[in-house]
Amino acid sequence: QVQLVESGGGLVQAGGSRRLSCAASGYTLSRYSMGWFRQAPGKEREVVAGISWSGGTTYYADSAKGRFTVSRDNAKNTVHLQMNSLKPEDTAVYYCATHKLPYDLGLGTLAEYGYWGQGTQVAVSS
Repeated sequence: QVQLVESGGGLVQAGGSRRLSCAASGYTLSRYSMGWFRQAPGKEREVVAGISWSGGTTYYADSAKGRFTVSRDNAKNTVHLQMNSLKPEDTAVYYCATHKLPYDLGLGTLAEYGYWGQGTQVAVSS
C-alpha cells in the first residue's frame, strides 16, 4: 500500500535551515504531484508547497515564497523541502502528501491530495 514517511524535523533557531525529506513506497511516485503541508497547534492544516510529477511545476504558499524550495528525485522516490530563514511562526508538524490522481496539478489545493505521511515536527526558537 501507499506509504509516505517524513524525516528531517527537529529544533532549529530562527534564521536557520532545515531540510525535510519524504520517502514514498507502494506506488509509482513519478506519476503523482506531491505536496508539503503543515499544521500548527490550534490551526488548520495548510499547504506549504507542491511539485508536479515531473518537477517542472511548483507552487508555494505566500509564507514560503523565497524561503522554501520543494524538489523531488523520482529515481529515489523521494521529495524534499528545503527551508531557509526559518521563523518561529514556521513551527508546526510538516506532512508530505501525494495527489489522488496521476498526472494532475492543483498543487495548492488540499482536497486534491489523498495519501499522507505521519508528519515530522519542526520547532523554530526565537
